Amino acid sequence: MPYSRSLTDEEWMIFKPLLPQILPSKKQMKPPNSTKREILDGIFYQLKNGCNVNNI
Repeated sequence: MPYSRSLTDEEWMIFKPLLPQILPSKKQMKPPNSTKREILDGIFYQLKNGCNVNNI
């Protein structure tokens, strides 16, 4: 699901080759539920909109 500030294809082409340098590879037991692009979109969404914290 795209966010209001999802990465464009051009922005993704800049980030994609940098990810192996930033994120080390590790052995995974099952395929991930989200793509790296979706994770970055979520991070940028949180940076832009913040996080609403409810009292527990």
